[in-house]
Amino acid sequence: MSHIQLGRYNQLEVVKEVDFGMYLNGDEDGEILLPKRYVPEGCKPGDVLNVFIYLDMDERLVATTLEPYVQVGEFACLEVAWVNQYGAFLNWGLMKDLFVPFREQKAKMQKGGRYMVHVHLDDESYRIVASAKVEHYLSKERPEYAPGEEVEVLVWQKTDLGFKVIVDNKFSGMLFHNEIFQPLEQGMHLHAYVKRVREDGKIDLVLQKKGVKKVDDFSEVLLQYIKDNDGYTPLNDKTEAEVIYNTFGVSKKTFKKAVGELYKKRLVVLEDNGIRLVDIKNHPATFDAAG
Repeated sequence: MSHIQLGRYNQLEVVKEVDFGMYLNGDEDGEILLPKRYVPEGCKPGDVLNVFIYLDMDERLVATTLEPYVQVGEFACLEVAWVNQYGAFLNWGLMKDLFVPFREQKAKMQKGGRYMVHVHLDDESYRIVASAKVEHYLSKERPEYAPGEEVEVLVWQKTDLGFKVIVDNKFSGMLFHNEIFQPLEQGMHLHAYVKRVREDGKIDLVLQKKGVKKVDDFSEVLLQYIKDNDGYTPLNDKTEAEVIYNTFGVSKKTFKKAVGELYKKRLVVLEDNGIRLVDIKNHPATFDAAG
């Protein structure tokens, strides 16, 4: 069986230099050409290169040092470069575009449109192809995540509830509108945190880590912000969530928890139109109690 991973990065040794490039050792697959335009400066036989392997126009294995936007086995949001009578071709960062047969399209793809796809090897032709039928390629296993666990997510599509995401290149998850405090777009890669794994195996996520440490961290930031603004801020629990996020990059819930933390420590007083720093000179005993 071939050791070459088609559609992925491979570490291959340079075995021969020719006018039009370098040949790499592909073992059972023979020598694989790295065209001259992709050969790194100073490269010589004996060097080991990290190259991406795909098929050229004549269906021969070819190497490149270009970095594709996606590898086989991964999901990505890609733009349609052109269409013909057989299907659509996506720009994935390489000279040869990525083919999506009509049978793998949910709706007919349009030139210039961006679509979420899964990239894989076609069982019959052994070509690298993409499919917009993303659901078919998500794991059917039950996710084994603990609440609060950090994951990588890819924003998939907007729904009435929020944004569907692909978790760790494997599972389906959801970010809910009322817990999103930043603009999201299809194709964005983000860090998220598991809120819970539902009975159906779907994962509810948040973009901010829950827990005491987060509030403690932000309460220090908020305290410093109030100090830097002459001991007062007009922001309070009546302030719009978007304003709080634009100011501090946190949710209103985190903001309110931090205010509560500072109030409990008697470092601030809550006024009708804002939050004021406690005057330490006039309230020394109050400040001591905070320590």
